[in-house]
Parts: sequence; C-alpha cells; structure tokens
Amino acid sequence: MMLPFMQGFGTGGGLIVAIGAQNAFVLSQGVRKNHPLIIALTCIVCDAVFITAGIAGFGTAVASNPLLSQWVAWGGAAFLFFYGAGSLRSAITGGSLDADGQAALSVKAAVTTTLAVTLLNPHFYLDTVVLLGGISSRFQGQNRMSFWAGSIAASILWFLSLSFGARLLAPLFRQQIAWRILDSLVCLTMWGIAASLV
Repeated sequence: MMLPFMQGFGTGGGLIVAIGAQNAFVLSQGVRKNHPLIIALTCIVCDAVFITAGIAGFGTAVASNPLLSQWVAWGGAAFLFFYGAGSLRSAITGGSLDADGQAALSVKAAVTTTLAVTLLNPHFYLDTVVLLGGISSRFQGQNRMSFWAGSIAASILWFLSLSFGARLLAPLFRQQIAWRILDSLVCLTMWGIAASLV
C-alpha cells in the first residue's frame, strides 16, 4: 500500500506544485501574512473535494473500461508532457514575485479570491477530477484509497508549506533564477510521470 500512496503523493504533488495563478496567489499572500491558514485550508478543501470526486466517480468509470483506461493513460501522459513543456517555457522566460505595495485582504476577500483562482481555472478540474481520477483507475480497493490519501497528503503539505514558508522564500522568489529552478523541477516531474504512464 505504500507504493500507491507514494504514486498518489508524487502525481498529486507534481500537479499541485506547478506554479499557476493559484500558487502565485497563495505565495504572495503568504509573503504578506494575509490569512495564510485560511487560504491554505481553502485550497486543501477544494483539492480534497475534487480529488475525491475524481477517484470515486471518474476513476471507477475508467476502471470498468480497459479501452477507456488506456486512452486516459495516453491522454494523461500527453497532458503531463504539455504541462511540463509549459513549465519548461516558464523556466526559460523566468519571472519574479512582486510582494510590495498591496493592501491586506479581509478574510472574506481572501477566501473569495482563493476560490476564484482555484475554481475558475480549467486545469484544476483536469488535474483533480480527470487526471488523478483516471490514474487511480489502475488501483483497486485499498490501493486506490492509498493513492487517494497520497494525493490529499501532497495537497496538505504543499499548501501549508507554501502559505507559512512564503515569508522565508520572499527574498528568494524576487530573483528569476529561483522561479526558473522551480519550474525546471516541475517540468522534470511532469515528464517523469508521463513516461511512467506510457
């Protein structure tokens, strides 16, 4: 059961860590100490709900159809390859964090904005429901639950670390090289997972 857990943790973590609107928002608010726990918990709950839906529903549908399972594996591999390519492109172009000069958010505004950057992003649904749900179809019973637990654990660890570690990372992420290294690692992770699916 440890292998499915680690695969869930690696796959979920690889998808979650990819820097996008949600992670950039969480990081920037963590740097400013704007409700880091509430923002992290909002992200974790969203991930948990949709990962669970994907693994319970879509994963089951895929598991009952070997042809569909094969298509999802190939589709997932292709998606991860292009996801990795996007991270590689970001690593080449670079970026930086501008955490200065923004006012603190109210709790309501923090939650609302977190929900917006999460739920209005189509990649969120592809990652949690389609991709993780499809990959989970390779596992049965307790192994599927272990994969689910690993995916949720990756979300919990990432968002709590990002929210509360952001203050320490602020000086680092003002430099383009830090974003380039992180995006390069995300690219390698995505391509590694894509290769394992093929």
